[in-house]
Amino acid sequence: MTAYLPPFTHLVNLQDGTIPTAPLVQQRRLSDMRGLYADPAAEYALMAANPLIYEVYEAAQNPKEAGHLLYSTTVIRPGKVGDEYFMTKGHYHARGECAELYYGLLGEGYLLLQTPEGEVNLQRIVPGAAAYVPPYWGHRTINTGAESFVFLAVYPADAGYDYKTIAERGFASILVERDGAPVLVPNPRYG
Repeated sequence: MTAYLPPFTHLVNLQDGTIPTAPLVQQRRLSDMRGLYADPAAEYALMAANPLIYEVYEAAQNPKEAGHLLYSTTVIRPGKVGDEYFMTKGHYHARGECAELYYGLLGEGYLLLQTPEGEVNLQRIVPGAAAYVPPYWGHRTINTGAESFVFLAVYPADAGYDYKTIAERGFASILVERDGAPVLVPNPRYG
């Protein structure tokens, strides 16, 4: 006899992007992202305050196996380390053939994508924008607004995470503020 996973529903608070009943909430502070920003002096200067950069509200604790989906909301706070905007750590999927979908809920920001060879792509996300992360692309989200940037992510439960590649190599480009606007520039720490 087949064991069926019972259906479920979680509400997303559309005022702040949280999922109040999320069984797992991850917080990332600046200390959790040490070495990911391009300006080490700016990172060091801000480290004493150790600001909260982002939170992930994981709505589903589904089995991490083929056929299941996971979904979450991510709330990225506004701010910068030097002139580089607050961002997520970024990752590839452990199973590279897995895709992902991001749907903008609040605020504004960008999805920075990169192939393993270093080809970069930038997608703007605002409320109502659905951004597709194709298989094999590393990805990170960046808050370029004055308010929290919130999006919903849906992905295969067995996709897994490869944070190590980003931690070691970084992204080929970074998003910085120049004259009040976001600008994509080469990452001096890439490689």
